[in-house]
Amino acid sequence: MLKTDFYAQLIQQTKALIGDESDIIANMANVSALLFEALDKVNWVGFYRVIEEELVLGPFQGKIACIRIPIGKGVCGTAVSDKKTQRIADVHQFSGHIACDVASNSEIVIPVTLNDKIVAVLDIDSIAFERFDEEDQAGLESIVALFEQSILNAQKGKS
Repeated sequence: MLKTDFYAQLIQQTKALIGDESDIIANMANVSALLFEALDKVNWVGFYRVIEEELVLGPFQGKIACIRIPIGKGVCGTAVSDKKTQRIADVHQFSGHIACDVASNSEIVIPVTLNDKIVAVLDIDSIAFERFDEEDQAGLESIVALFEQSILNAQKGKS
């Protein structure tokens, strides 16, 4: 299966999972589980939430993880401070990498934005070097965009 087809299916599955659910934490949990099961060679998938100027562990799949990460530190904190996706082919070459799991060799972190403010990041670690390419980034950014829309829809429902 082509990667574009794989991500098209994954996007449809994501829509089905979170489309009608307004609870952000529940949606983080299901998106993490879906991606952990669907993506090969990943050893951790989850969210970190921005709370009081630091990243705090949210729902995830994988081994135990770092609970708090300062903004600007590690790949996750850099994604927030730089306000853009970080796709790292070899985390051991990334200055300031925080090794929560020594088995991780590559990583992608995608900011979750609401009203022009980063509220969380989706973090995916892999045991393989150079696991994530441009197609993975585009597909995962589309899934994050769906998640962002679910947050907006939930807020509209509360107002």
